[in-house]
Amino acid sequence: PDTYRLRSPPGAAVAVAVTGSSGVAAAAGLYRYLRDFCGCHISWSGEQLRLPEPLPRLRDEIRVSAAGRYRYYQNACTQSYSYAWWDWARWEREIDWMALSGINLAPAFAGQEATWQRVYRSLGLNQSEIDAYFTGPAFLAWNRMGNLRGWAGPLPPAWHLKQLYLQYRIVERMRSLGMITVLPAFAGHVPRGVLRVFPRVNATRLGGWSHFDCTYSCTYLLDPEDPMFQVIGTLFLKELIKDFGTDHIYSADTFNEMTPLSSDPAYLSRVSNAVFRSMTGADPEALWLMQGWLFQHQPDFWQPAQVRALLHGVPLGRMIVLDLFAESKPVYQWTESFYGQPFIWCMLHNFGGNHGLFGTVEAINHGPFAARRFPNSTVVGTGLVPEGIEQNDMVYELMNELGWTQEPLDLPSWVTRYAERRYGAPNAAAASAWRLLLRSVYNCTGVCVNHNRSPLVRRPSLRMDTELWYNVSDVYEAWRLLLSAGAELGASPTFRYDLVDVTRQAAQQLVSEYYLSIRRAFQSHALPELLTAGGVLVYDLLPELDSLLSSHSLFLLGRWLESARAVATSDREAEQYELNARNQVTLWGPSGNILDYANKQLGGLVLDYYGVRWSLFVSALVESLNSGSPFHQDQFNQAVFQVERGFVYNKKRYPAVPAGDTLEISRKLFLKYYP
Repeated sequence: PDTYRLRSPPGAAVAVAVTGSSGVAAAAGLYRYLRDFCGCHISWSGEQLRLPEPLPRLRDEIRVSAAGRYRYYQNACTQSYSYAWWDWARWEREIDWMALSGINLAPAFAGQEATWQRVYRSLGLNQSEIDAYFTGPAFLAWNRMGNLRGWAGPLPPAWHLKQLYLQYRIVERMRSLGMITVLPAFAGHVPRGVLRVFPRVNATRLGGWSHFDCTYSCTYLLDPEDPMFQVIGTLFLKELIKDFGTDHIYSADTFNEMTPLSSDPAYLSRVSNAVFRSMTGADPEALWLMQGWLFQHQPDFWQPAQVRALLHGVPLGRMIVLDLFAESKPVYQWTESFYGQPFIWCMLHNFGGNHGLFGTVEAINHGPFAARRFPNSTVVGTGLVPEGIEQNDMVYELMNELGWTQEPLDLPSWVTRYAERRYGAPNAAAASAWRLLLRSVYNCTGVCVNHNRSPLVRRPSLRMDTELWYNVSDVYEAWRLLLSAGAELGASPTFRYDLVDVTRQAAQQLVSEYYLSIRRAFQSHALPELLTAGGVLVYDLLPELDSLLSSHSLFLLGRWLESARAVATSDREAEQYELNARNQVTLWGPSGNILDYANKQLGGLVLDYYGVRWSLFVSALVESLNSGSPFHQDQFNQAVFQVERGFVYNKKRYPAVPAGDTLEISRKLFLKYYP
């Protein structure tokens, strides 16, 4: 495993010397010094880098070894939920954060469609066949895994050029810091055009994915025995290696949320063996990195015999499995440690890039150590695999630190120091707030699936889920404490971010309480109470929440939409990219196929999307009581779909610059609503 060493050499010239077994290890050592000795903090939502003068010297040398061979980062979905519109400046910042966090293994997936397009053209496909296959930029993650085709596409030529440019820089920067890049490989899915060019090829259509029918789903999968499997797979990888070099680790997911054509173990082994052979055909040293999500996502299909067959189609040690959701549903425990294949213990934590305070701190504080003690364990590291980033910084800082410790941490004292570093000053109220959050929202136990199901971000109905895993009063009290620290810490950007986030969480709880009042009033035919609760929600609470979010740049809908438009090279591209960006966070598909899966709480979205839905719902309930006719959910769904679709196509430009004072708006909300 990687190691780093910190020491203060004799003489006053150098305060501390940092050395490491790799660039990443040295960067992790540097961050350790900044964090633990200088009280600094670096995260997605900002940094606090006030260095003490003079720089502190160390009394003793510090030597640290990583807990395992790998610290992995990124989920296949993050490419679309978070990185879709990034430019080089944003990528560069992320890769630097990765290095400081000690991450040494990560995908470099940008620009692969340009290589695929070259391969498809060389095989004889025409451009219209390729255009019908690739999705739009916001949905490429699912095109790459064979889930979707064509939706929100095609990809303009300028997209390929820009992504290739990024990929060259991403790969160069990662390797310069000593990271191992994971490149994409062929998983077996092909465009329909392949069947026209090679009419005798043996390919079968998979079923529809999620709530999509065959209009945009049902990809063709090549038979593992068909010679074209090796031809296409090896051709693609050779092209990729020619352009970008290689670190010999490749990613492919053939059956991500897709039911295989047969449960016969022999068939499953043939598929994984074909994927692996197409890698070794281009690189004899190839290692296959595979997401282990499928095993826990469809446990009825993936019984022990099927899991073993898929894993054993590859020689032992030539595959690394990501135990993707190990903090809640570890697979290694029921597969005898993946039947001997190495695996990485991963924290998934976030789905769809949703906002919402959440964590399973006890599970991540103990899980990786339990995996190492497991009989005949094949664990080779830890990983962070959120579907979306830029949320819940604390959980990721904790997980990164655990990659370099040999035993669990004392969490209450850890989070106290975290607050002090994050804001740049000790503050009793802020520390108390964080300890409350740690024991409540951040301590989900049992099987925790962090999809934000708050009524705020879901299509209204009379049967909405308001269950929570924590005591709401802890969040209200943390809100009060943070506000009280505002006079001292208000100048800190990270404090302001957290104040928005905690106020937002409190407002989300309040929306549930008003929803329950609305439902009770409707069910007991109390029109005055319905008008009061509905009126407060629609005309005050939601607009106030929207203005709170609009006061911080990281909570703006305009930031997401303008970043999409900024990638474009023409007005037409800008419109396509903006529709991609809007659809992803709302309807997720042409007809609300995965409605609100990737919900976000953003200034502009709360008012013009969630707010309009709630207004329609309250009006429908009032109308029902007034006319004495029952409320029909199906009719409401048809009406509200027009509102949702209308938002995607409304062409309104949203500000990408914040407005208003976060502290003032939070205080105003507090005085009105604090229970």
